[in-house]
Amino acid sequence: MPSAAFTTLGCKVNQYETQRILESFSEDGFEVVPFDQPADVYVINTCSVTSIAESKSRYTVRRALRNNPAAKVVVTGCAGQFALIRGEEIPGADLIVPNPEKLRTIE
Repeated sequence: MPSAAFTTLGCKVNQYETQRILESFSEDGFEVVPFDQPADVYVINTCSVTSIAESKSRYTVRRALRNNPAAKVVVTGCAGQFALIRGEEIPGADLIVPNPEKLRTIE
């Protein structure tokens, strides 16, 4: 069974959305594990309300890869959205899911 780990940075809306994303992965057959454990997929719901929040978002991607360098890292949330708008990559992220598609991350 593949495993997935989730973490949220930022607002209560992000917390709610991460829970919905987690539930969709669980329903699709993923074992949900704590973020600090090895997982096949890491989903990071990011924040960009300040430059410190964006920095924490990028740090969290690196932290996920330390847990499992072979894992797929999925970034969503505002820091991911702004990276897409600016045409930037987030080092270590395999996929950036735009905010309007966030709840369909499993797809």
